[in-house]
Amino acid sequence: MKHIKLSVWTRLLLVICGIGLFTVLFTPIWRIDLDAPQYPEGLRLNIHANGIRGNVDIINGLNHYIGMKTLHNEDFFEFTILPYCISFFGALFIVVALINRKKWFYSSFFLFVAFGIIAMIDFWRWEYNYGHNLDPHAAIVVPGMAYQPPLIGFKQLLNFGAYSIPDFGGWIFIGAGALMLLGVVIEWKSTLKFKKAALLFAAMIILSLNSCKIEPQRITVGKDNCAFCKMTISDPRFGAEILTSTGRAFKFDDIHCMNEFVKSMQSDWKKNTTFYFTDYCSTHELVEASKSVLLKSAELKCPMDGHLAAFSSIDSLNIVKAIYHGDAITWEQL
Repeated sequence: MKHIKLSVWTRLLLVICGIGLFTVLFTPIWRIDLDAPQYPEGLRLNIHANGIRGNVDIINGLNHYIGMKTLHNEDFFEFTILPYCISFFGALFIVVALINRKKWFYSSFFLFVAFGIIAMIDFWRWEYNYGHNLDPHAAIVVPGMAYQPPLIGFKQLLNFGAYSIPDFGGWIFIGAGALMLLGVVIEWKSTLKFKKAALLFAAMIILSLNSCKIEPQRITVGKDNCAFCKMTISDPRFGAEILTSTGRAFKFDDIHCMNEFVKSMQSDWKKNTTFYFTDYCSTHELVEASKSVLLKSAELKCPMDGHLAAFSSIDSLNIVKAIYHGDAITWEQL
């Protein structure tokens, strides 16, 4: 009987997956973020098991102008059946842990994978229909233009940057699939081989999570343009960057341009952003503004006459200050 029963670890993973899926009923599964200069704080659609929430009214208004259908929960049959599907798998995993049979476990695993594939295909179909079936009499018609958001990742749609990524519930789904796969590894491998496989699997999960971290983008001189003055960034010593909570980067050729850009935004916009300056010295790496110190000197020849340079340490600032006389200030003072 031992060869047809599940290990204790696999049964534990099944229970964890089952409980996790029930929490998905109360959390957003997917999110689509839209960033544009006129909406620097961003617009967001949160897709839950039973409907769409977020900045739906604003996005529907924008959709009307470009000929896209407006979004209404009652237009999607998926929101009627999805809560039942999620509850079914949550209950199934717990029942399989109680039944304690490998064939039930393998069947539930492959059924869950098939459900995930079908769900993503349906999501892509939904995005395709909304992005391509446009009203020819819309106020704004761009010949040959489609507005299908990316299935996952980033895509530029006119002046909007569209980000499509899993939300909290989506990561629970992915985690459940990963734990189920780990259970398959446990059942297929011997105890010694499993330990090696588990270590490799854990390393892969850690690497994948690290790859999803939102980090500043390196400024490419001669290629990137300033988000404020639109000039090509030409000097690596004076650059700056704003990184939003969705991962969108606004690059600048001068700290002065960044400052003017921030002044033009809504007062609470800074709450969802992180500021970076190019270190004047060394390899001109981006340093977070809160960890930088600035030198303000009329003798500094900056691209837009901002007369500001950033440094990662006060020691390096003092060295340059001896050449370009000025005052040391902080980003908050500026």
